Amino acid sequence: MKSRSYILIVPLILLCFARVGLAEEAKPAENLSRLEETAVANNPEVKSSEARWQMFRSRVAQAGTFDDPMLMLKIQNGLITDPLNFSKDSMTQKVVGISQQIPYFGKRKLREEVAAKEAESYRWLVEERKLELRRMVAETYYQIYFADRSLEIVKRNIRILDDFITLAETKYSVGQGAQQDVFKAQVERSKMLDMQISLEQQRKSLQATLNALLFRPSETPVGRIADFDLPAPPPAPAALRQTALENRPLLKSLQATVEKGEAGHKLAKKEFYPDFNVSFEYMQRDRTAMGPSPDMYSLGVTFNLPVHRERREAMAAESSSESNMALSELNTTKNQIDSGIADLLAQLERRRKLVDLYKNGIIPQAEQSLESATIGYRVNKVDFLTLLDSRVTLFNYEKEYYDSMADYQMKLAQLEALVGKPLR
Repeated sequence: MKSRSYILIVPLILLCFARVGLAEEAKPAENLSRLEETAVANNPEVKSSEARWQMFRSRVAQAGTFDDPMLMLKIQNGLITDPLNFSKDSMTQKVVGISQQIPYFGKRKLREEVAAKEAESYRWLVEERKLELRRMVAETYYQIYFADRSLEIVKRNIRILDDFITLAETKYSVGQGAQQDVFKAQVERSKMLDMQISLEQQRKSLQATLNALLFRPSETPVGRIADFDLPAPPPAPAALRQTALENRPLLKSLQATVEKGEAGHKLAKKEFYPDFNVSFEYMQRDRTAMGPSPDMYSLGVTFNLPVHRERREAMAAESSSESNMALSELNTTKNQIDSGIADLLAQLERRRKLVDLYKNGIIPQAEQSLESATIGYRVNKVDFLTLLDSRVTLFNYEKEYYDSMADYQMKLAQLEALVGKPLR
């Protein structure tokens, strides 16, 4: 009866595991492109950068306009003895005047250019932030991929160690093995459980990081990360450098800052020339006892005298230093991009070679070694320590394989952020 019960129970257990496996497979896989677009659309730092750009863009129209005209209303030459009598003296006048400040020729256009270049630099910083955000999402995505595959390997090794424990206990029970072999296997299983706990915690932390980038609740579940094949190798270094010069937002932002400094220097030179104030006044006079008093007008131009040259020379020096500083930062960034491309290409080549070596050479050989050691241990031709060593070797190489796969994609995401254009 017991054997019949086991015969009925075992298929039920297998069916339950099959249903669990199907349920896990049924979960939709996460899509990296969709995650990146969600992050760009929702991330508050991007929205903050966009608001800053809009703020500076609104300053462009302000910089290019005239100051408001001034309206003047006054009583001129009124009599102290009779202040509200406008017909007692022919020189008493009611005056209406208007004046307008006019900057020296070219100043308004240069002010507008300075504001426009500053706004442009912030616009490209928005694109740079989006590029950086996509990189961070991609890196977290592939870190989750590596954590998931490591968990799968750990769980599979726990099942293998369960088989080893059963095998060691069976051999010990018939006097063909040592009890120490059982203890060794149990210790190794405990190590795997410890690693499983750490990986599960790491997975939760990475999930929270990804959710923070996407600006959604930290407990939002992140689905399965699908397997993938490595994409084609990236272009040659010269082509990548040209791509960076044409597409990297940070370079465009720094170039706009250089141009802003140049326009500011031209504007500072214009400060050595005067601004003008044009005014017109209409003076109305009442009839007096002496007869009619014709109305009068006044038309005039005033201008400042730019005699304080020290202040204006300091303004020119400041704008020149700003332009030189931005140009130096631009050249430094280009140099960093150049060295970064070389470094990332070398790391990508290394990871690609390791993936091919692990997939087509080392892992199949390690699997054969483990299988051979298992068979040898069953017939007492291999000791238990050799069996465990074969299992650990295969475990480490499988982890290294998935680590190389994930790291290749993360380095590729860094290269895309470096040159400012997708390469996948």
